[in-house]
Amino acid sequence: MRRSKQLAGFILAGGQSSRMGRDKALLEFAGVSLLVRTARLLEPRVASVTVIGPPERYAALRLRVVPDDQPGVGPLGGIATALRLSSPEWNLLVGCDLPYLTGEWLDWLIGRALASKADALVPETERGLEPLCAIYHRGCAPALAASLARGVRKVTDAVAGLALERVTPAEWKPFDVDGALFKNMNTPADYEEARARLGGEAAR
Repeated sequence: MRRSKQLAGFILAGGQSSRMGRDKALLEFAGVSLLVRTARLLEPRVASVTVIGPPERYAALRLRVVPDDQPGVGPLGGIATALRLSSPEWNLLVGCDLPYLTGEWLDWLIGRALASKADALVPETERGLEPLCAIYHRGCAPALAASLARGVRKVTDAVAGLALERVTPAEWKPFDVDGALFKNMNTPADYEEARARLGGEAAR
């Protein structure tokens, strides 16, 4: 792995975790919160890591946390905030509830982005696009901000107008040994499943 100065990392953690019943970003694996675990996965690969979410909620974690410009409008607001803040050309955006991300996958995705001329690189699954594990060029910030201003709230609707480079299943599945790469952790059952799968494994 090699840290890229052309890339900033952002973790979106502004949700309410209503289905989990408690803040899923603070749930622990081997004594480390999922948010810190995700930050550690990103840190060796990007110029900086920033959490987009309520600073008071995560103050004890000693991470850089910046509030969402438009809290309550969903992850699209967090993405727009991240791109407004960013200095590097490329920005890795991940949700705080993706426990199965791997360094190998992120290394591949980053390398692909740095050679791309697209606005964004977004994995595509049988469910559709996965825009909360994707890389966005800083130049698409105005388009996403304009979508928000028009009342768009779904990230997939907002990115539909960008010059997307879709990462196909044939490309990402070699990095998805357990079939869970993009699986969200939304419920207590999801958390128990992730603990059983990951055990004491640390982020790499």
